Amino acid sequence: MTDREETFAKVAELIRPFNKKEVELKEETTFAGDLEWDSLIVMDFVASVEDEFDILITMNMQAEIETVGQLVDAVEELKSEG
Repeated sequence: MTDREETFAKVAELIRPFNKKEVELKEETTFAGDLEWDSLIVMDFVASVEDEFDILITMNMQAEIETVGQLVDAVEELKSEG
């Protein structure tokens, strides 16, 4: 399993408690459309991702992240910078 696959698996695990509709998670799954998350859920979820990976996701980055795959890419990038 590659680092990216491991990150995807961990992100999917973090999404599980917030995935009330039990949407199947794929790279292209969107947070707003598919998961129907509001801003409060997003904030809670981002905090859990930041804690898990020991990274900081800026508000500007959050605004650009629409899919699970984009989040995984961002996490990978931030991990490599740390």
